[in-house]
Amino acid sequence: MDESEPMDETPAVAEPSRVRGAASTNKNLPWVEKYRPSSLDELISHKDIISTIDRFITEDRVPHLLFYGPPGTGKTSTILACAKKMYGNRMQSMVLELNASDDRGIGVVREQIKEFASTRTITSSGGTKLVILDEADAMTSDAQAALRRVIEKYTRNTRFCLICNYVSKITPAIQSRCTRFRFAPLSSEQMLDRLNFVIESERVNVTDDGKAALMRLAQGDMRKVLNILQSTAMAFDTVDETSVYTCTGFPLPADIETIVQWLLNEPFTSAMANIGELKLQKGLALQDILREVHEFMARIEFPANVRIYLLKQLADIEYRLSAGTNERIQLGSLVAVFNTGRDMGTTA
Repeated sequence: MDESEPMDETPAVAEPSRVRGAASTNKNLPWVEKYRPSSLDELISHKDIISTIDRFITEDRVPHLLFYGPPGTGKTSTILACAKKMYGNRMQSMVLELNASDDRGIGVVREQIKEFASTRTITSSGGTKLVILDEADAMTSDAQAALRRVIEKYTRNTRFCLICNYVSKITPAIQSRCTRFRFAPLSSEQMLDRLNFVIESERVNVTDDGKAALMRLAQGDMRKVLNILQSTAMAFDTVDETSVYTCTGFPLPADIETIVQWLLNEPFTSAMANIGELKLQKGLALQDILREVHEFMARIEFPANVRIYLLKQLADIEYRLSAGTNERIQLGSLVAVFNTGRDMGTTA
């Protein structure tokens, strides 16, 4: 892989045999970049999307593209692999890529993008140019309005690929001019296959519960898997469940089980003191505790009215935390919610 290429999006999963040579030559790169697939053949997730785009390229009928979906699902890797297939060695002169580190206001659209799109190649091979706008949902509405006109005017010699996390932030006028593809979170099977290859290549000592913890924390984000794996491997000799949760700062499942036991069985004062002490000892954030408690509740059988009450109150606490309220006050609210829910269950 060329080290000068942009590295904003984590790869989708790649076939181990095709990346082994590249991995061995880039020893000092972060693993996210080191194991990025460099061609369409190396991408083994989102096969329907890749086969469709491959056919577009083969038939020389590439439309304007809009890739959207969660981070770490292979959006940027896919379009860069497409660009390599389309242009080969001419990629540097035929592709303009702007990402989150660039100013993409209306001035850039009117000047840099318009200037690139309006010029045509004079080589015998010719071909259309490609403009890649990563994190396009961060563009202002004025910039998107100007971009719509540029897309419309220079379609003859330029194709645009917009990449974003939230398609709702792209104006309908631009969406209607693009072929949209949604990149869903990667499945555990795809990530596990790729994870095992990286573990083998880097000779990392990883336990089965460590792999399970990586999968659980990543939630379909391949970038997150590799970043957590690399960080944990550098901090600990063995990557197991405890080391993964310790490195990321997430509460251990055993700690969450203990917290839920306190919430359901202890009086208000002792539950408040115990959870506050655990937070202090392990440096846990109430936001993370709240999210894990919410997931743990799915394993407990509550009466319907109690479950509805608890979920509604947990949502309110999370909203107040996101607004910047005091954590200790919200911790008291969390304990109070479960005390009230416990009373509702006994009176039902």
